[in-house]
Amino acid sequence: EVQLVESGGGLVQAGGSLRLSCIVSGFTSGDYVIGWFRQAPGKEREGVSCYASRVRATYYADSVKGRFTIHSDNAKNTAYLQMNSLKPEDTAVYYCAADPDLRNYYHCSDGEGFPYWGQGTQVTVST
Repeated sequence: EVQLVESGGGLVQAGGSLRLSCIVSGFTSGDYVIGWFRQAPGKEREGVSCYASRVRATYYADSVKGRFTIHSDNAKNTAYLQMNSLKPEDTAVYYCAADPDLRNYYHCSDGEGFPYWGQGTQVTVST
């Protein structure tokens, strides 16, 4: 059974940093697409960042480029999202998701089709 468990959310002032972690279990190899998504109240879910290890491809939403970094540590079965220069508009519940089907890398903008999701972690950025 595949499971994803996020941690690292919290309350931070604008301009601050947080690092989210996602422990992934149940895959027989590290060959899957790992993504971070977020959903703010009243808004659609949006893709924040994805990493496809097989092709070493990385996706970032325009709104987070230059501020967020995704990193996957296969030895620890953990994916990270380092978030710097946080803004109030980054406030949302953040989810990690995984998919062994590389084709869903092309759905990193919205997470459509990703079969495995974590429970989410709240990130709140105050002014």
